Amino acid sequence: MEVLRAFGKEEDELTHYFSYSGGRFLNSIEYNSKFYDFEDDFEPRNDIEYKRYAKRFAKLAVYSVLSAVTGVSLPWGALTGIRPTKLAYMEREAGRDFVTLFRKMQVSADNIELVSRVLAEQEPYRSGGKSLYVSLPFCPTKCDYCSFITAPIDKTREYVGEYLDCVIKEITSSAGIAAGARSVYVGGGTPFVLGAKELGRIYATINAVLPDCEEFTVEAGRPDTFSEEKLSVSKEHKVTRICVNPQSFNDSTLAAIGRKHTAEQTLRAYEQAEKFGFDINIDLIAGLAEETPEDFAYSLRKAIELSPADITVHTLSLKAGAKLKENVKRLNIAGIEEMISLSRELLTAAGYRPYYLYRQKYQAGGLENVGWCKKGKACLYNIDVMEEFADNIAVGANAVSKRIFAKDERIERCASPKDIPTYLSKIDGIISRRIEFFK
Repeated sequence: MEVLRAFGKEEDELTHYFSYSGGRFLNSIEYNSKFYDFEDDFEPRNDIEYKRYAKRFAKLAVYSVLSAVTGVSLPWGALTGIRPTKLAYMEREAGRDFVTLFRKMQVSADNIELVSRVLAEQEPYRSGGKSLYVSLPFCPTKCDYCSFITAPIDKTREYVGEYLDCVIKEITSSAGIAAGARSVYVGGGTPFVLGAKELGRIYATINAVLPDCEEFTVEAGRPDTFSEEKLSVSKEHKVTRICVNPQSFNDSTLAAIGRKHTAEQTLRAYEQAEKFGFDINIDLIAGLAEETPEDFAYSLRKAIELSPADITVHTLSLKAGAKLKENVKRLNIAGIEEMISLSRELLTAAGYRPYYLYRQKYQAGGLENVGWCKKGKACLYNIDVMEEFADNIAVGANAVSKRIFAKDERIERCASPKDIPTYLSKIDGIISRRIEFFK
């Protein structure tokens, strides 16, 4: 179904027959009253690897049929998972060259090269360990494409005080678990929608629990929430990295997606943050509000002119819970491939390096999200969490903690309630469950 969906053929009738014998995977596909047979030889080392390759070769068989029938080649071929880099690491750890598998799965040469570049950039940072995530799910307004639990601050202000009390209680209770974490990420939402004193309370608690963490990132968010006071408080409490998230530098696009700020406000917010010496991350989204490749190229060039430490390029995705998904069943965005190709070309030419990569379901063009950084300026938290290198202690509503069991190729999760009132009413149980989870 994942492959059918990728081709827009999920309503079609397809029958799949499978068998395995002596290292040979046999897949037969019946489609449009025709049969297509595929054989793949591979000796799995264990049951986990057997199941993994059985799925992989089945997807490849379906992909091969649909690609031949439609004449369409997808940029990631038959790969449908969200972490191509993780698959590449697994092949390496098994003593195999991931390029061989990616070619077999019909991944484009450009994407194979992209994965190689990401792996090379991540090499100095693969120490693993722990990270801490703090969820502050408050925003000025909700964007059409957003699937987070955030709601406009004017509708949630009554919860802020109690919510901060609970988050502080969670962070404090996690002191033993989080000890030694190398990165902290305060996300949202838009954390800077809160006041300077409210932010200071959270920061001070984090400083007490992790006085010497290597990286402290705050997803400050929308430019219209910035102030000198909030930036000053952030600096005083050892924040090292600030995210300024314009998504676009085109005012008509910002208005269309429900943003209440302008491109000029983004520039002012950036200048304010830059004066305090933070590393700065900027997020852009390709495919917003009927933008053309020229529109997106304009945003890319404006971001590059600012010269931040990190520019992340997201491809628009339909997400459950987002207003956009209620109104659109499939994203067919003209020029989306050109937009992503432009991002690779312009960012590489400007000296930026791809350092993390992931994909999402229902993503326009079957493309991807890529974080680009200047040399030595990779965001550790992004690497640890996106690549699942490190345990993640996550606090707040809708926060999902993860434990990584690399040797067993296993990940366990511990999730908190999504909505704020339920989270507040169950805080003691949430804390107890997390402590038990990380024992």
